[in-house]
Amino acid sequence: MRIDKFLADTGHGSRKEVKKLLKAGLVYIDDVLVKDAKAQVNASDQQVVVAGSVVHYQADVYIMLNKPQGVISATEDSMHKTVIDLLDKKWSAFKIFPIGRLDKDTEGLLLLTTDGAFSHRLMSPRRHVSKVYQATIDGVVTDEDVEAFRIGVHLEDGYLTKPAELNIIKSAQTSLIELTITEGKFHQVKRMFKARDKTVLSLKRTSIGKLTLDESLPLGSYRELTEQELMLFE
Repeated sequence: MRIDKFLADTGHGSRKEVKKLLKAGLVYIDDVLVKDAKAQVNASDQQVVVAGSVVHYQADVYIMLNKPQGVISATEDSMHKTVIDLLDKKWSAFKIFPIGRLDKDTEGLLLLTTDGAFSHRLMSPRRHVSKVYQATIDGVVTDEDVEAFRIGVHLEDGYLTKPAELNIIKSAQTSLIELTITEGKFHQVKRMFKARDKTVLSLKRTSIGKLTLDESLPLGSYRELTEQELMLFE
């Protein structure tokens, strides 16, 4: 690929800013000074050094975040803290965005990426990617609720949800449940329980497809996905 694209992809600024680095004589490919933005580099076989530091190429970023409550799933917001604000400054040069969203008061697994095609695959309704949630419910969750969710629930606007798998962990005045859905309508889990005259008190997403949240990640922490984890979505 062209060296200017390589440097832009690795967080060294815009194409214009990269050209300034090249003109300043700060870029080397295999110990050879490079000033031409059109110069070709093989990211897997050649070493690129900028201002004395070796550059490790990474075309796209894939991050697992354990989202805390009180943070919104957006790239920027003038009033609220966003999931992007949780990332270290080293990621600021990358155009990272959340895949889908979790409500402000919902915690758990959220994926962030720079890969638009990857995001589209996970979000496409045609792929029916499952999402698993654990929730605390105000009200006794019954077998009748399980059956209703299995068939599909009519929300307040008349929309009939796709069949969902509701598992009761504890049925009491305050119940604990696990819910698997394959779509992501606005406030869907809360609205599904509201249709059954119950209220979601707390909500946590634990998995997307075959990927499960790394429980060793404290709330607000994140890490990059492993190659094995990325293969779960192929």
